[in-house]
Amino acid sequence: MPAATPGRARLGVALMFFTNGVLYSALLPRYPEIKAALDLSNTAFGLVVVAFPAGAVAAAAVAAPVVRRFGAPMVTAVGSGVLAAAMAVAGFHPSVLVLVAALALGGILDAVVDAAQNVQGVAVERWAGRSIINSLHAIWSLGAATGGVIGAFAAAQDLAIGTQMIVNGIVWTLVAVLGAWLAVLPPAAAPLADELADTPAPPAGRWTALRLVLPLVVLAICGTLVEDVSNNWAVLYLGTEAGAPVGIAALALTVVLVSQFVGRLVGDPMTDRWGREAVARSGGLLIAAGMALAMLPAPYPVAFVGFALMGFGSATLVPAAFAAADRVPGLPAGTGIALLGWLMRIGFLVTSPAVGALSDVASLRVALLIPLAAGLLAAVLSHRAGRVRPAGQSGGNVGVSDES
Repeated sequence: MPAATPGRARLGVALMFFTNGVLYSALLPRYPEIKAALDLSNTAFGLVVVAFPAGAVAAAAVAAPVVRRFGAPMVTAVGSGVLAAAMAVAGFHPSVLVLVAALALGGILDAVVDAAQNVQGVAVERWAGRSIINSLHAIWSLGAATGGVIGAFAAAQDLAIGTQMIVNGIVWTLVAVLGAWLAVLPPAAAPLADELADTPAPPAGRWTALRLVLPLVVLAICGTLVEDVSNNWAVLYLGTEAGAPVGIAALALTVVLVSQFVGRLVGDPMTDRWGREAVARSGGLLIAAGMALAMLPAPYPVAFVGFALMGFGSATLVPAAFAAADRVPGLPAGTGIALLGWLMRIGFLVTSPAVGALSDVASLRVALLIPLAAGLLAAVLSHRAGRVRPAGQSGGNVGVSDES
């Protein structure tokens, strides 16, 4: 095996992030077909797809011990294979119960693999001596966008969903294994990964800390809500409400993810220039503007532009929330970030069922008021955060941990 170098390890971690994005997202453009095949109402569909984030929430407490026990590269390689298998089962969806079970297992594996790749990414960053974590999360967005293109192409070609997911899983699991092999650290740097994997659990009974972190949790949920709406509803909306052809509607997720990828690439220089709170506030307004545009009874390209604005606007919200959580007074280092990450995942359990229920009562077009309101709320919270930041503390140079 060639000698490990920071560049080689960075390439390996980048492949880990990319494959984590593509393994799950390739299924998402096929959701409207699955919904129709199982004859699900919007409300029922919203409850079914919440199985994935529910699995992720259930696994949040066990991810760190698993990574410590087996090592981040091994967890990524094995976990990616099992995640691919779960997504293949979901692709065949013989019944609602099987689909729910497969999505829940996928969520569990996704949370564990996500923790492993972040641990390895931060360890490589420390070894390299310069920031790389934001670019790694941009690569995750690129991988998710690639999965969206794969799913859209397969839908346009009328390829069976199960067949698509089997081929997708085999190919990208092999890439994940390669990435894990390349990302292995030398003995001198390996203890960094062990140290980083030992993330403290969310503190119990600290109501003061919870009161301070709660607005940041809401801000982060406003950002992740955009991803959730994109994952589960954007393709369906473009096809049923905006009148886009099946193959084109399936690209809605890719449009959001590509714009989010661009937003993450330019997010750091924008933050250095204008400050983290100003950028997050503008992002919230872009989300609201994008959803207002998508809701117009106009030709479907207008809706695509709206979803692109939403993706770009959401790119910096979660990083801004994590950066602020790291500065919550009275909490040990890392505890605010751990608490925020725990509570943020719970938000995924609410968004899709809420969109589904509102769309059944009114319409899916009206249900887009939920991400529109989330954008406005994010803008207000970011504005307030900028006003209360301690004097002399810059909003543009604070370190940040991000979620994919």
